[in-house]
Amino acid sequence: MITPLSDALSERGYDTLTDVQTAVTAPELEQADLLVSAQTGSGKTVGFGLAIAKTLLGDEIRFGPAAAPLALAIAPTRELAMQVARELEWLYAKTGAKVVTCIGGMDARTERRALERGAHIVVGTPGRLRDHIMRRALDLDDIRAVILDEADEMLDLGFREDLEFMLSECPKDRRTLMFSATVSKSISQIATNFQRDAVRISTVSDRDQHADISYQVIQCAPRDAEHAIINLLRFHDSQTSIVFANTRAAVARLTARFANRGFSVVSLSGELSQDERSHALQALRDGRARVCVATDVAARGIDLPNLELVIHADIPTNTEGLLHRSGRTGRAGRKGTSVLIAPDNVAKKAQRLLKWAKIDAEWRGAPTAEEILALDETRLIEDAAWTEELTETETAFAATLLEKFSPEQVAAACLRLYRAGLSAPEEINVHTGGRPQKDIRETFGPSKWIALSVGRDKNAEPRWLLPLLCRAGNIDKSKIGKIKMENTETFVELQEAAFPDFMKQLGAGGELEDGVTARAVEGTPTFSSGGPRSPKARFDGHSGKPRGNKPSYGKPKFDKPRGDKPSYDKPRGDKPKYDKFEKPARKEREDTVHAPAKPRKDKPASKYKGKPKPAGAGGDYKSTGGKPAGKPAGKPKGGKPAGKFDKTGSGKKPHRKGTAPKGGPKGGDAVLTRKK
Repeated sequence: MITPLSDALSERGYDTLTDVQTAVTAPELEQADLLVSAQTGSGKTVGFGLAIAKTLLGDEIRFGPAAAPLALAIAPTRELAMQVARELEWLYAKTGAKVVTCIGGMDARTERRALERGAHIVVGTPGRLRDHIMRRALDLDDIRAVILDEADEMLDLGFREDLEFMLSECPKDRRTLMFSATVSKSISQIATNFQRDAVRISTVSDRDQHADISYQVIQCAPRDAEHAIINLLRFHDSQTSIVFANTRAAVARLTARFANRGFSVVSLSGELSQDERSHALQALRDGRARVCVATDVAARGIDLPNLELVIHADIPTNTEGLLHRSGRTGRAGRKGTSVLIAPDNVAKKAQRLLKWAKIDAEWRGAPTAEEILALDETRLIEDAAWTEELTETETAFAATLLEKFSPEQVAAACLRLYRAGLSAPEEINVHTGGRPQKDIRETFGPSKWIALSVGRDKNAEPRWLLPLLCRAGNIDKSKIGKIKMENTETFVELQEAAFPDFMKQLGAGGELEDGVTARAVEGTPTFSSGGPRSPKARFDGHSGKPRGNKPSYGKPKFDKPRGDKPSYDKPRGDKPKYDKFEKPARKEREDTVHAPAKPRKDKPASKYKGKPKPAGAGGDYKSTGGKPAGKPAGKPKGGKPAGKFDKTGSGKKPHRKGTAPKGGPKGGDAVLTRKK
């Protein structure tokens, strides 16, 4: 290992390397392409930083002047890209390396100016890196190593085309290191196309998946889900906690709810700008905020100090999401807790998810208000402030308090002031349901049987027998095992430890309620194979008969077979004809006699039926002497037919060129206008 890098690790407190760091820094793999799968929080960023050191520096211990970049690191999200850049900066700080980021949402002009000044390592997101390459602001001719961090996530986010473009722009002889939680078919295809005989490295262990993380499942009623989250935050009192939700709306709702309850909370989701997300992460690192509500945008690569608690407010959609969310805690050897909130309506889904992820979680109920208040008192007593030496000012103030108040009053006020800065816990209904699909026979232990005096003949059902047993015997339903229904009796299994108290509670008669009695049964009773069920009333009044021997239901019987239909007076074919439907026979054409055409009578030539047009009446035409009124004259004066338009404008209508006829407006020609 190069000396500046080993010194940086020592200053950071790295005594030993993790499994993935040891594997990728093996001497025989100095120039090989790598396809690495490792679990979240295993130190992959430092691992590939150590792996490419020899490729970038060679035998030197410091970089020369910054020019075209030598290494390109690609990450799927902005937060992960900035996290990678920070890790590489402190790792290569003593080598003089210049690390430049190209991240979506940041100022592209500032990034271009930084690239123009030169860089040794460029870290960015796929979209912004491709944009700089297309604009020729990022030169990849001198690239010696390319790192794809969380390659599976980049493919899921739709960056396949961008990755292939950037890899094709890099020199053919560069090293390609691909890190992915899972190696899918698409990952293998990219490795085949863009890597040279890549060495496959896997440090994922199926047996101890996230061994430093304690998994819990909080089962509660659906209406108590958010109350359970508040009580968990109060119960664990972690310096930094993350609450994951599946939607932006859920993030906004939970953030507002926690802020109203007095928690110092920030949110992370895709709708926030990059500056807002950066400020939120910085508030968590500074301690100004202790709770972060986020979507899966924060589930990849974010490393927050003192993060001890991860709460899944919504069940993750797959095992990869569960592991990456939970991997925000328990990093670098630190312990952490991952809690799934599983209301009754999604409890089975949570159980399947844990089974597929090969995680054994503890199922329990949400912390109650009494447990949280008792824990507050314990934390107050165990606080280190009690053992610190008092100053003169503090001693004088303590004496003043004891003069005015009794020690009991001072202690009570101390507790009240301590709780005043904390959110009040929520009242939650005690959840008595067990783990879904859990076989309680494994932990039920020795048992005894009792027989109840009711069975199927009296419509006995477990749903009302179970609360009856709990009330009469004053026991919890977890002490009750199997319930076997018979025709006249019902057999109930009780835990052997609870059996004496149960029988004592019933008394000598063994009566539960309403005449229902119980008696002890020696050993295990013999049950019928399902037992004959009580006969049910059937609509035919003949229960218990085979279905094939159904009685008749009073249907009318016919004297004749069904094929012989009763006869009618007239056969169906001899229907009477009706005259109204008959059409008269068509006569032959040659017999038709055509009547002679009548002579046409002369009609009046005028439309006024022979009456002369009254004097002064307007009309389309002028009447000329000797001709019927209403008809135009044959030829107007001038020898041209009426109604024709000529160049002189002698017609009766306006000329096409706009010349007005006689009698028109004076002082100019009338122009014909048309409405368009």
